[in-house]
Amino acid sequence: MNDDYARLDAWIDAHFDEEVRFLQELVRVPTDTPPGNNAPHAERTAELLQGFGFAAEKHPVPAAEVKAYGLESITNLIVRRKYGEGRTIALNAHGDVVPPGEGWTRDPYGGEIVDGRIYGRATAVSKGDFASFTFAVRALESLGAQLKGGVELHFTYDEEFGGEMGPGWLLKNKLTKPDLMIAAGFSYEVVTAHNGCLQMEVTVHGKMAHAAIPDTGVDALQGAVKILNALYAQNAEYRKVTSKVAGIKHPYLNVGRIEGGTNTNVVPGKVVFKLDRRMIPEENPVEVEAAIRKVIADAAAQSPGISVEIRRMLLANSLKPNAGNQPLVQAIQKHGEALFGQPIPAMGTPLYTDVRLYGEAGIPGVIYGAGPRTVLESHAKRADERLELEDLRKATKVVARTLLDLLS
Repeated sequence: MNDDYARLDAWIDAHFDEEVRFLQELVRVPTDTPPGNNAPHAERTAELLQGFGFAAEKHPVPAAEVKAYGLESITNLIVRRKYGEGRTIALNAHGDVVPPGEGWTRDPYGGEIVDGRIYGRATAVSKGDFASFTFAVRALESLGAQLKGGVELHFTYDEEFGGEMGPGWLLKNKLTKPDLMIAAGFSYEVVTAHNGCLQMEVTVHGKMAHAAIPDTGVDALQGAVKILNALYAQNAEYRKVTSKVAGIKHPYLNVGRIEGGTNTNVVPGKVVFKLDRRMIPEENPVEVEAAIRKVIADAAAQSPGISVEIRRMLLANSLKPNAGNQPLVQAIQKHGEALFGQPIPAMGTPLYTDVRLYGEAGIPGVIYGAGPRTVLESHAKRADERLELEDLRKATKVVARTLLDLLS
């Protein structure tokens, strides 16, 4: 084994308890989104980074923009480490998370360690990679080697709402333009493509009436049921469309929230539901949205007196395979196999992520970091989210070695 790789690994092993404590501190500052009051976590992260000699630039998103977006506060962080002339590699992880929800057997903000795992919201997605990326850079710099280019840490706070106020805001305001990037991800695969996502809010209007004289009203719920049945029927058609990207299967549609009506004895005059349509990389988002709008309109037309409003909430484009990310893929696969003892496949994922925003800005990227074999295994977005500490340790080494290869 290369002596420099061995020295990187030894430094990470010697400082691993410190890395775990860093992650615990990050987990203990809640970043539930909604409501999305994430600036306090950025302040705490910057304070901890300063203790390592890393000066974090604080980039607060203007309050009016954040409020219009539906959140409370966002401060994105950039740490720039320049070593010489050459390419810059960004490492991006997001600190915002979904609220814990019910069913936890551990404190979701405790960072408790049990049987080789650390428990808490965002341990796996993706405060774990605040730790892996930070300590990979620290390990790299411990070598005192002659390096080219530089590294940037991008710690952002808008992945759960789509990324426009996180990486999207940094890129739009020309605060960064790296040459390559790695985003928080899984330890056992390097992700090179992902699904897109279209989210829409559909409001079905009828006319309220007393339940004793229902003929004087127009039941918005019955109209909504026809629309919902038409939308769900599309999933049978979507299964006939197969992506050519390994790891991604077919499009699908989910309705995740429904609300409406005023009381049990009132014919509902309004029903609102929110849908999520996942798009494979081969699909055209404009065509997908037009098709859904037509399905809704055609179904609504079957209910006299019903009208519909449709509002697009999110359009996250897919990440398509990009040959420009091959230096990252090759290095991660080489070191991942050496450290995990198994091949690290390059593949797609049905998730959607912030990486698409870098891709749209012409920056090749991949998804790799401290994470489980599957989302299900990590309990991400569920109770008792956890991260295997050995995955954190080894992923940190993989990223450190990869940086060394690309900046030497």
